[in-house]
Amino acid sequence: MKNRLLKGLLVFLTVLTGGFAYSQDISGTVSDSNGPLPGASVVVKGTTNSASTDLNGKYAIKNAGENAVLVFSYIGLSTQEVSVAGKSLVNVVLQDDQQKLNEVIVVGYGSVKKKDATGAVDQLSSKQFDNVAATNPGEILRGKTAGVQVTSSSGEPGAGLAIRVRGNSSIRSGNNPLIVIDGVPLDGGDLSPTGSGVLGASSARSPLNFINQSDIESMSILKDASSTAIYGARGANGVIIITTKKGKSKEPQLNYNSSVGFSEYKGEVDVMSTQQYLANGGVDNGSRGYNWKDAILQKGISVNNEVSYSSGTEKSNTRISLGANNVDGIVKNTGMDKYTFSLNNSNNFFDDKFKLDTKLLYAGIKDRAANTSRNAGFIGNQIASALYWNPTNPINDSSPDGYFNPGTVADDPTTPVDEYVYGAENYLNPLQLLNSYTDYTNTHKILGSLTSNVKLTKNLKYTLQFGVETSVSTRKGQLLPSIRVQDISRATFNGKTYYGQASISSINKFNTTLEQYLTYDKAISDNFKINVVGGFSYYNYNFDAYNTTAKGFNPEQTNLIDNMQGGISWSGGSGDNNWRTNSFRNQVELQSFFGRFNAEIYNKLFLSATLRRDGSSKLGKNNKYGNFPSVGLAYKVVDGKDGLLNDLKVRGSYGKTGNQEFAPNSALRFARYTEPSGAFSDQINDNPNLKWEEVTSIGIGVDFTLIKNKLSGTLDYYKRETSDLIFPTASESTQPAPPSIKYVNLDGILENTGIEATLNYNILSNDSFKWDVSGNVSFVKNKVKDLGLFLPTAELNGQGLSNAFAQVITDNYPAYTYYLYEFQGYDATGNSIYTDAAGNNTGLGTASRKLLDKTPLPKMNLGFSTSLSYKNFDFSTSFYGAFGHYLYNNTANALFFKGAFPVRNQPFEVISSGQATGDPNSPSTKYLEKGDFLRMGNITFGYTLKGGILDKAKIKNLRFYVNGTNLLLFTKYTGFDPEVDIDKNFNGVPSAGVDYLAYPRSKTYNFGVNLTF
Repeated sequence: MKNRLLKGLLVFLTVLTGGFAYSQDISGTVSDSNGPLPGASVVVKGTTNSASTDLNGKYAIKNAGENAVLVFSYIGLSTQEVSVAGKSLVNVVLQDDQQKLNEVIVVGYGSVKKKDATGAVDQLSSKQFDNVAATNPGEILRGKTAGVQVTSSSGEPGAGLAIRVRGNSSIRSGNNPLIVIDGVPLDGGDLSPTGSGVLGASSARSPLNFINQSDIESMSILKDASSTAIYGARGANGVIIITTKKGKSKEPQLNYNSSVGFSEYKGEVDVMSTQQYLANGGVDNGSRGYNWKDAILQKGISVNNEVSYSSGTEKSNTRISLGANNVDGIVKNTGMDKYTFSLNNSNNFFDDKFKLDTKLLYAGIKDRAANTSRNAGFIGNQIASALYWNPTNPINDSSPDGYFNPGTVADDPTTPVDEYVYGAENYLNPLQLLNSYTDYTNTHKILGSLTSNVKLTKNLKYTLQFGVETSVSTRKGQLLPSIRVQDISRATFNGKTYYGQASISSINKFNTTLEQYLTYDKAISDNFKINVVGGFSYYNYNFDAYNTTAKGFNPEQTNLIDNMQGGISWSGGSGDNNWRTNSFRNQVELQSFFGRFNAEIYNKLFLSATLRRDGSSKLGKNNKYGNFPSVGLAYKVVDGKDGLLNDLKVRGSYGKTGNQEFAPNSALRFARYTEPSGAFSDQINDNPNLKWEEVTSIGIGVDFTLIKNKLSGTLDYYKRETSDLIFPTASESTQPAPPSIKYVNLDGILENTGIEATLNYNILSNDSFKWDVSGNVSFVKNKVKDLGLFLPTAELNGQGLSNAFAQVITDNYPAYTYYLYEFQGYDATGNSIYTDAAGNNTGLGTASRKLLDKTPLPKMNLGFSTSLSYKNFDFSTSFYGAFGHYLYNNTANALFFKGAFPVRNQPFEVISSGQATGDPNSPSTKYLEKGDFLRMGNITFGYTLKGGILDKAKIKNLRFYVNGTNLLLFTKYTGFDPEVDIDKNFNGVPSAGVDYLAYPRSKTYNFGVNLTF
């Protein structure tokens, strides 16, 4: 008995002393690439012994064994296991897991693992965004995703963007993709009014300007029918799903970002200096030193400040951010001021059975514009006036208004002799125009949503989302009475002529979204899993707008906008209708039923089938509803293997989507009252059979990873055909109704075929050095078939170009094919030589326009980016380009010809050419240029400070960086910039690739700091 007690005591003492020998306390710091990481999880593997890091990233684990393994984890970072091996101090740096970040992709009404997707879907995380905030988040997509082309209308801050996913899918309806933000689809229309139309119209700003780039967590691009058909009638042009950031860290975290940028003109367009002008026979009016750039351009400055606060627990998380972005453009008196606020709050209740998400985005934007109109006539606009100004004319003089004007007063006896008007030369003093023109837009935009998720059973979830999108945008513009141009801002009263014009335009929107759906997710067995979604959507879009214009003001009046009653009233005098007011209101309703079935079989075969039935108030009463199905299949040939080939998946898809981006009421019969006298028009051009444009698409693709998962890529082929093209036909109304149009579905087909390829290579990754590169390329062909029409488009503007156009849409050619005279040089007398129908050289009188094998749509788009970091240093750069297309230089066509000299200044190349003075500038291939370009989008150098004195200041990390935007451009295009797309529609038919007096693009240097507390 004693022996047993002794043995037991010895065993107990052995265990006890062993426990003391092998149990120990471990502490350390957990960091990521930005510094100490609060809220990271530390667990002793195989036990419940755990801890979380504090605000400084520090942790402490008690009673861990000598051979314990610690597991470190944090959301969005690679989990790391470290063997203690007797150490009491263990520090780790968690690495960005790019593969993990891309693993789950947000799609319509759910998410899918990238490796399991059956469709062509790409996702950009915030890690892949450029370092400097863009005024428009659409700019982030440039060169980042195969098959996506992003083109700015100009270089103006906040300018509109044309985003094309796998090319153009429509002739008359919209071609931009559907944008969905946190589950709420945007209406897709203009957010702000178009220009005041004083010296030509100007385009609206981009409707995406209200989003702060720093608030975006990820952007998913859905490209084929397998992924977009769940959005049915609005998925024809692709879908971009934007997901905003939420609180992640378990400890409160404060981030502050600040940057200042300096911009300057980057372009090759120039005219002769004063010395060149005089040396070539220019008229000398005595002044010297004029330079068009000095007259209207400036050094642009941008200041960006952002602060965000986030915190989270297992049951809730919150993120709040504020942003202020102020940009002065390189053209004087232009710029954009944007102030943003975001809130993202999520709470779990009742043991995670009920979840409520609240999301809110607000933006207040003020746009300031110069008179850079898109369709100015021969008088020109702000840029044209600066280019053509006689460099020997002074800008200012001793006249009452202080500006030199080269015109006379003899042609207008009603004008006092001490006032200046423009004579036959039609000069505009660029400085006077700059200071006499005012154009600004104030916009307030709110996008908010409430989303509730109820876990009905282990496998069944109910989701209800209510979203509101509302905006108020008012644009005000004026041209002072001191600008006196014939037929411009001119009104008569009691036999006298007055000048000056003011206008106010406003667009108000209030849209609501209601989505409710069920999600059933179940593993039937280890080898068979299903995910089913079914639901109902209702959208209500309300839109109203008005415009008021007044003309003819007292010459001494300067604030026309706020005193429009100072203009000449039509009822108070004789002559023109100088007061014009227009207003309208539209409402569009959509209701939809949708479903999706996903199946996974043996983790090898994946099936996705969707069906959406949409109804829209836009359509004819006989076609209110349409069905949009899709099916996708994927098969993993190789899955998770070691060696050279690690993964290989093949996939294919087929489906139909719709496009309803055309004007409301196009299918209806409506009445118009024109005046109190009782004039009434009864439009009979209703079309009860009007229906959606329908896009049928097929696609096949391959996804792969190679070389121990270091190299990954995709390869896709697709074909899309758009049928039932919506188009306005000629007037069919009966008298006494005024002429009107009727919208019909045409029989033709618009076909796009393309190939896309993407490669990503992780060259090196260790604790000190990381380097990765990525690239993409896409090829696309466009063709119109069986249309039976010859539709002119691409309106040209300028002297002698009234009613001229440069492109057509017709059978067996790509959309927007150029239709021009073929320029062959000059004859011995300096007159232009063109070709006739037989191909012979001839003069303009017998020349024939020809359909050319040239289009403004790029045949190839590519992008390339690389990033590397060494210890505390980081570097990244990106390039993108477009090739195989042609641009029409309407600026040169309108302004640059020998006959305009010496009245208007010209480039030296024009004066030294063989052109005769009397040779007209007819639209021709003389102004058709290759649009190929390769641009360095961004380049960034950064340095991050950690530890030391920063720890005492409670600063997790401090990063300084310098960034350059648009520093390098490789192109042979002679205009301001090859990346341009001015709206030059002709009778409502859209155009592409026309450059006319576009706001010049700038190169920018940014200096910034990022702070994390």
